[in-house]
Amino acid sequence: MNRDADIRKVLEAVTDPEIPVISIEELGILREIVQEENSIIIFISPTYSGCPAMDIIAFDIKKAMAEKGYQNVEVKYQLSPAWTTDDISDVGREKLKNYGIAPPEKLMPNENGLFQNEKNPSCPRCNSENTKLISLFGSTPCKSLHQCLDCQEPFDRFKCH
Repeated sequence: MNRDADIRKVLEAVTDPEIPVISIEELGILREIVQEENSIIIFISPTYSGCPAMDIIAFDIKKAMAEKGYQNVEVKYQLSPAWTTDDISDVGREKLKNYGIAPPEKLMPNENGLFQNEKNPSCPRCNSENTKLISLFGSTPCKSLHQCLDCQEPFDRFKCH
């Protein structure tokens, strides 16, 4: 295994503190690993401006790397290109659903380059599409609160953007 693969293996254990079942790579916020002569720079992107989890994620990255013997690790925030929900891997989407969070749809631009209207999310518990929006704000700012009209369960949906 090469050093980049070793580092990625270490980072598999680093999760989003607000969604502990999904790694930062599956979430798509791990952007780049740069290995310099005496240091490692890890670039991550926030899911939205002002995301309060970013400092915790940076701390967790440094801690995980230090526990595996990596020294001189720096975490930098990369704001461009901006993270979008399309960056979530298929594995990440499945993990979100299994955790009870409706994963976002892939954004599909129309002929004018604008994104098409989203449809109601499927309930992550019973898969019904008979759902309604309760609040634009869910358990965290990056999620909205919905309810399944069939099983009556409330659930979060990761907001598309």
